[in-house]
This record gives sequence, structure tokens and C-alpha cells, in this order.
Amino acid sequence: MVGGRGAVLALTSLVVAGSVVCAPASQAHGGDHGGVTCTGSFSNAYDPPLTLAPRETHIRSEARYTCTVAPGRTVPAAGSLDAVAPNASCVAVAAPRATETVRYADHHRSLIVYDRATAAYVAGVLVVTLSGQVTEGRGEGQPAQRTVLTLPSRLPTECLSSGLPGDKGGVDLDIQP
Repeated sequence: MVGGRGAVLALTSLVVAGSVVCAPASQAHGGDHGGVTCTGSFSNAYDPPLTLAPRETHIRSEARYTCTVAPGRTVPAAGSLDAVAPNASCVAVAAPRATETVRYADHHRSLIVYDRATAAYVAGVLVVTLSGQVTEGRGEGQPAQRTVLTLPSRLPTECLSSGLPGDKGGVDLDIQP
């Protein structure tokens, strides 16, 4: 037999699960106080170009997004990310801190500071995930995650000669509610 506390806990769990599953889209992805989901493409520039020897490298990334800022409401946006990787090379690029400014076509913006990064090769594709927080603008105070997928577009021999000046790929940005 289930005691009074067990029954209340079970009922509360069902109510919470039901509210999560049945929440209206406006609560899942609201406007300035809700979440924002963006998808698009990016291009990175490395200064100096990446080689096999690790060295401090400035990374500049430009992104073009289509963002869902409210249910049924999408706006174009442009993102500009700056970072310094203390030991970047063709083998590993990790920046301990990066800052991205996202400018939406509806005249809003988000300033995001990323303070965590993971990178892994999956079936020849470099997957980099940056995690941090929106510090100003749309989504202020909310967690943010930026995931990029980079397909090899240059010959690996560039790392042996002049270096890899940049790369391109797909990008997703999620500002959580």
C-alpha cells in the first residue's frame, strides 16, 4: 500500500510531467523572456592560420542565423563571435572564453559570454559546443549553447605549409528559457 506521502509525490510527478509535455509553445519559446532557437551557417577566420604547432590564435566567427523568437515568429539574425585560443592548432582548437553578439532583424540583440567548450571529431566532422550565458539583451540571464559542425573543406597538407586560415559549416544557437 502506498502511504499518503507516496501518493502525493506520485500525483505531483504526474502533474509536473503533464505540464511539461502539454505546455503551450508560447511557454516553450517565448519572446524576450523565453527561449530563442537559431540555425544557420558560419565562417571562421584564424589569425595566425592554424598549423600543426600550437600557438595563441585569435578566432573571428561570422554567423547567419534564422531564429525562432516566439511561436510562429522567425527573424534573420547575424552573429559575430570573438575568442582567443591560447594553444590552437590543426589538431585542437579550444578557447576558454568567447563572446558573441547576435543582432536580430527586429532590432533586438543578445550579448553572449561562453565560458565552457567541448570539441570532438565524429565521423570526420568537427563538433564544437560552446556553453555560457546571455549577459545583455534578448534572453538576458539565460543559459546559451552554440554548436558548430565543421566539414573538412581544405587539404590536410595546408596544416604543414601556410596553415589553415579558416573554415565553414553549420551552426545552431539555443538560448534556453
